[in-house]
Order: sequence, then C-alpha cells, then structure tokens
Amino acid sequence: MSDMTSTARPGLLANWLFIVAALVVVIVTVGGITRLTESGLSITEWKPLLGALPPMNQADWEAEFELYKKIPEYIEINGPAGMDLEAFKSIYWWEWIHRQLGRLIGLALAVPLAIFAIRKIIPQGYFWRLFALTALVGLQGSFGWWMVASGLETRTDVSHFRLAIHLCTALVLLGGLVWTALDLRALARGEDRPARMTRVAGWTGAILFVQLLLGAWVAGLNAGLASDSWPLMQGRFVPEFDDSQGLFWAMTHDPFLIHWMHRWWAWVAVAALIVMARKVRPLERKASIAIHSAFGIQILLGIGTVMTGVEFHLAVLHQLVGALLVVAYAWGAHVIGRRA
Repeated sequence: MSDMTSTARPGLLANWLFIVAALVVVIVTVGGITRLTESGLSITEWKPLLGALPPMNQADWEAEFELYKKIPEYIEINGPAGMDLEAFKSIYWWEWIHRQLGRLIGLALAVPLAIFAIRKIIPQGYFWRLFALTALVGLQGSFGWWMVASGLETRTDVSHFRLAIHLCTALVLLGGLVWTALDLRALARGEDRPARMTRVAGWTGAILFVQLLLGAWVAGLNAGLASDSWPLMQGRFVPEFDDSQGLFWAMTHDPFLIHWMHRWWAWVAVAALIVMARKVRPLERKASIAIHSAFGIQILLGIGTVMTGVEFHLAVLHQLVGALLVVAYAWGAHVIGRRA
C-alpha cells in the first residue's frame, strides 16, 4: 500500500493534511471555548456512534439535563446558582460541537487514507506515518473521555493533568500533520529525502512543549484568575503559594505558582524560538516571520488575558494563537530539517 508507483500524488496528500491541520486548529480553539464556558462536563456519557445525535425533542433535553444534575459540578456549583434547562443547553452545545469536530477529524483522516491506499497514490514510506496520525486521533478521543470522566464522580472539574494530556496530544497531532504535509510537498517538488529533526529544533520544541503544558495546567486550574496584574503578582515578583506539601507538589498543583511559571517560562520559549528563527531566516524568510509574529502576538494576548481578568475573547484568541504558534514552529523546524 505504501510503495511508490506512477500514481503517487504527494501534492494531493499534502493539501489533504493541511486541511486536516486547519480542522485541528479549529477544534483546539473550540476546546478553549468549552473550557472557558465550563461546558466540558455537560455531556456525561461517551457514545462514539450514537452520541453524534443531539437531543431531538423536549423529553431528550430533560433526560440529558437529569444526567447532568447527578454530577458534582451541578450539585455543588450550577444547581445552587439556579441553572435551568436553557442555561444547560448553552453549555451542552459547545461540548457537542467539540465532540463532532473530533469525529469529523477522525473521518477526514481515516476515509481518505483508505481511499488513497486502495488507489495506491501514497508515496513509499508514508503509509504507516499517515496511519499513525490517524490512530492518534482515536487515541485523542479516548483521552478526551478519560478527561471528562475525572469530573463526573467526586470532582467539580476535570483533572488538569488529564486536560493537559488531551490538549498536548492535539498539538502534537497538529505538528505531525504540518510536518508530514511539508515533507509531501517537498517530495512533490522532487526532493526525495524527508526533513529530520535538528538539535536546535528539538530543544526549541521541548521548551515550547513545557510552555504549552503549563498553559494547559493554567486552564485546568483556572489559574489565569490568580492575578490580574503584570509583571508583578500580588505586588510581588514571586507570589505567595502553598508549599506545605513540598515544592514539587506546588509546582504541579498550586494555581499561583503555576501561573507564575507559565508567564515567565514564556520568555525562555521566546528566546529559544528567536534562536531557531535566526537559523530559519536565510533559508525561508516567510517561516521566520511566521514564528516571530506568532510568539509576539501570543505574548501580547497572554498579558492582555491576565490584565483583563481572563476576558473571554482574549482568552480564546490566546488558545488559537497558541495552536498557530505550533504550526509556525513545525514549519520552521522543517525548513532547517530539510537543509540538514
């Protein structure tokens, strides 16, 4: 299925993967909205097939609402706040849209992959890479439910660790799609050897991954609300935080310290991205500009999100540009990897 034949069409496959990557950017953004609107626990069951259908009548809506009323988020927070059926619908739809986008991405990868394999238009050496990306979507769906399940019995929110796994897996998928699409586009131009990960790109990717992980923890713990001032927190450079259970526990659980780490590790990520972009610039100026633009906008959005007390639109844009930063990084890393 993966042998090179006269029918191989790497350019077509590259365009397909870019479209899927765009869908991943959309679902990451909708995931941010789902988190900000506290919609993630509104659907309390995982039905991969039947779950594609929303409630169709009043009785269905009431049945869904009754299921939601059994979980701690409703019992301890939304119930006492007076949530009614109409308010429940508003959070239900965001989670439903998020899950449908996940199904769409899975189909957008699996169905064309099967067709392309049957028609033997996949270049040699690419079938299993494409299969792995498709399988990663299925794994991502499982991680999503695993995350939701953490908030259905004893917690009023999902585990920030599971949320981080869910989000970071999506961003790894996004980077993999862009990298593979760029390899295929280069192949269509006659470049036989795929790009490889260089040392500078590897270190930059690792530093960026830590920043994305911290961002996911900030979202999961609502730690963006820990401070509405910048650059100081609570009038101090390092805020007060709970280290009664040890520094490591604080670094992974305390919202004040995690917020602080996220805002200052960002500058480490910026420094690494600048170093990588300098290596990219002589090879492909547009990729270098994309990297600088993405991290520059992202820093401004992060500061704005903090200083406005996590204003909804700024926070959504912050997540969107975070995904675009991953795209820009993958592009730049591929440029210098192609030369290597």
